[in-house]
Amino acid sequence: MIIKYGGNAMKSVELRRVVAREIGELRRELPVVVVHGGGPVIERELTVRGIESRFVDGLRFTSPDAMDAVEMALCKLNKELSQDIGDAVGLMGRDSELLRGELLDRTRYGRVGQVTGVNTALLHTLLAAGITPVLGCLAVDADGEVMNVNADTSAGAVAGAMQQGIVFLTDVAGVYRAFPDPASLAAELTRAEVVKGMEDGWIAGGMIPKVGAALSALDAGAPFAVIASGMQAGVLAAAVGGNAGTRLIP
Repeated sequence: MIIKYGGNAMKSVELRRVVAREIGELRRELPVVVVHGGGPVIERELTVRGIESRFVDGLRFTSPDAMDAVEMALCKLNKELSQDIGDAVGLMGRDSELLRGELLDRTRYGRVGQVTGVNTALLHTLLAAGITPVLGCLAVDADGEVMNVNADTSAGAVAGAMQQGIVFLTDVAGVYRAFPDPASLAAELTRAEVVKGMEDGWIAGGMIPKVGAALSALDAGAPFAVIASGMQAGVLAAAVGGNAGTRLIP
């Protein structure tokens, strides 16, 4: 199972540790790979350095100075989350070219890229040894230079490369047909329904990159993707069991 743990779902250290324990419990049933973002910790690091934080098309514009701050913030969070989970090792794209990527548009987005390759051999080796890989969402290009990659996109690429199901833990309960009406939360959506939802406008805003990453994972071979809240205890097990969040299927 691939678990994407969103930065906004980690604002509370106490909650982060609760979810980390739940990941540890899930690991008793099946091997787990964790991919995480870190928006709030990145924001803090940028503020401390006096670097402007701005987004273009939903992606964080990443100048060379911002790239240094992003990497420092994510590396620290990566190690803390690994420690919270236990029997885990924190890794970034630099480690054995774990995540390879290419820039999208340097002029428009700065050092923001997309994943083009995943070192699945390293992940399988760690899992076989009983170690949980915890991946920060940074990739390296052909020259070994680091780039910032959307965490949802990174997680979807890992799920597709490993052809395993994925759970996106975020700050919303799932995909709504009429947000925020709780009765409109969709339990399951097919790929065609998601595409139509984006066309009709009831899937919009910050949900678009999440469902986009989920669809990319499905297209690459992941059997399913679940979008669920990571803001309360107990959701992870329910999401894996199909009892929470929105399950996306081919």
